[in-house]
Amino acid sequence: MKKLKTKLKEKIENFYLMEGDDYELFSRGYNMILRSANINLPDFNLVKFDEDNYSMQAVIDACQVMPMGDEYRVVILKNIEKISENDKKMLQNYLKNPVLTSILIIFDFFNKFSSFKNDTSFVDCNRFDKATLSAVVVSELKKKNKQISGEALDTLIDYCNGYLTRIITQLDKLVYYNIDDTLITKNIVDKLVTKDSEIVIYELTEALGQRKADKALKILDALKKEQGILGLIVNHFRRLFFISISDLPDKELASLLGVKEYAITKQRAQVKNFSKMQLKKIYALLEEVDYSIKSGAMLQENALYYLGLSILYI
Repeated sequence: MKKLKTKLKEKIENFYLMEGDDYELFSRGYNMILRSANINLPDFNLVKFDEDNYSMQAVIDACQVMPMGDEYRVVILKNIEKISENDKKMLQNYLKNPVLTSILIIFDFFNKFSSFKNDTSFVDCNRFDKATLSAVVVSELKKKNKQISGEALDTLIDYCNGYLTRIITQLDKLVYYNIDDTLITKNIVDKLVTKDSEIVIYELTEALGQRKADKALKILDALKKEQGILGLIVNHFRRLFFISISDLPDKELASLLGVKEYAITKQRAQVKNFSKMQLKKIYALLEEVDYSIKSGAMLQENALYYLGLSILYI
C-alpha cells in the first residue's frame, strides 16, 4: 500500500492488477487510485464489471470510451473466476496500446490474471506482516480516541488470523464496549472477538500433534455444531500431508493446492508435530471418514470425535 501511495503521487497508470487474500486491502488500494483519478462524474466515468455482467470485449469497449467531464474514466473488473485464453489475448492486445485517459483496475482474488503482473502496476493485497498490521490497527484506533494494550493487539491479530478485513469489522465492537475507558485490554478482546475458523483448526491440529488429548477434545466439543468444519479439518491435514512430502517452495505448492501462500507458510511449522507416515495414515483416515459421512454411515458429530481420537493414537 505504501508503494502504491508513492507511485500515485508520481503518476497514474492505465492498468492496476490487485492480487492477495485480504479483501480490505483491495478496497483501500482501489480507493487510493480513485481519489488520485479525481472522478467527479461517476455515473459517466466509473464502470464496474463482475461475474454477472462480464465479458472481456465489454471491458475493452468500456476502456475505449473517452471520459466525460473528468480527466479519467475508471473501469473496474472484480473477481472473475473463469477466463479463457482468448480473453487473455484480447487484454494483452489492448495493453499494447491502451487509451491514456482510461484506468483499468482488476480485483484478482482468484489469481486468474497473474500472467499480467509484468504488464501492469501490481498491487499486493496479501495480508500485512504483523508489524505493519499492528501499526494500522493502532492508527485506526487513534482516530477513535482509543488505545490498545500490546497483549490485546497480539490477541486481536491472532484471533482474526492476520486479516485486516476481519479486524476492521471487530473494531467498532471493541471501541464502544466501554466508552469511558480509552484502553482496550486482552480481556475485552477475549470477550468480544470470535476466533477465525482457520485459527481454531490450527489450534486443534497443534493439540493433536502434541498429544494434548484434553485440549483437543475441548476444541472438538466447541466445534461439533459448526457447519462445514469437517471439510476445514480435512483440507488442513491434506495440506499438511502434501507439505511433508513436497520439495516445492511455498508459493508453487500454494498454487498447486489452490490456497494462498500464507496458509502454506503457516502450516509448515506444524509439520514437525507429525511424521510423514503419520500424515499418510491420517490422510487415508480422512478419506475413509469423508466417505462414511457422504454415504450416511456416520454423523458429522461422531466423525469429529472419531477423527480426533484416532489421530491422537496414530
